[in-house]
Amino acid sequence: MALLEVNDLSVAFVQYVRGFRQQQAQVLHGLSLSVDSGEILAVVGASGSGKSLLAHAILGILPVNARARGSLRFRGEELTPERQQALRGSEIALVPQSVQYLDPLMRVGRQVRDAVRTGDPAEAQRSVFERYRLKPGTAALFPFQLSGGMARRVLVSTATVSGARLVVADEPTPGLDPAVVAEALGSFRELADEGCGVMLISHDIESALAVADRVAVLYAGSVVEIARAEEFAGAGEALRHPYTRALWRALPQNGFVPLRGSQPPANALPAGCAFAPRCAYADASCTAERPGERALRGGMVRCIHAS
Repeated sequence: MALLEVNDLSVAFVQYVRGFRQQQAQVLHGLSLSVDSGEILAVVGASGSGKSLLAHAILGILPVNARARGSLRFRGEELTPERQQALRGSEIALVPQSVQYLDPLMRVGRQVRDAVRTGDPAEAQRSVFERYRLKPGTAALFPFQLSGGMARRVLVSTATVSGARLVVADEPTPGLDPAVVAEALGSFRELADEGCGVMLISHDIESALAVADRVAVLYAGSVVEIARAEEFAGAGEALRHPYTRALWRALPQNGFVPLRGSQPPANALPAGCAFAPRCAYADASCTAERPGERALRGGMVRCIHAS
């Protein structure tokens, strides 16, 4: 049984247009994936593909005008809004995209101690700061006194001491130099090796592959492929979806091959496959209906031409 199961998740936003008339803009479309204990699942895709929205849906922190459908299960039990609130910060922890989630008026040592659920908070804070190479004096600092790398390590420390079984890391390394990125990602690998499940959300597929076990690729609000990390190799022959192969081949070391066009906005998706207008393999059948997900070679794909 998977630690986290997301089944057929769709999220739409209620918007007002022309006075009090409402319309819904759907942003996630039938999204399904899972995370196992001891695993890092990387969730990758371009900006606007729905990565952060997925994280917020799991944590139960969607905006009030959001409408979610589908099933979320944690340890086999449904994640109702009440259960999400009870587990948030304890069993399920978020490492947010922005270091501004740290309280600017509270010393960081106290912020980490407040996240401790069992045992001596002071000892847990000292131990985790030592683990992530934060000097003892760091505990007395305010967030504005930290470097970007230090702030990231404080955020990871908060998730670690909470005892969470699932860590959702939403773009945890933007703007950091390569050495600090490797250090931050290594801390997630340590958590997974200790039995946690980690969902690592990132637009940086190259860095994510350094620690991930599996990779879920998002495009225009849907998961188009789930592949094992080792399948990202060579010219991408083992990958299933044309978009996944395009992401892989766009990396400098893989030829720097550009992909024409751009991802469509949520309110202007084409009929059928959302990737069809950019796909070299698309034909009339691709525009007839949205491809369903299917198992293929030990992974998952949404493409009628994948083989």
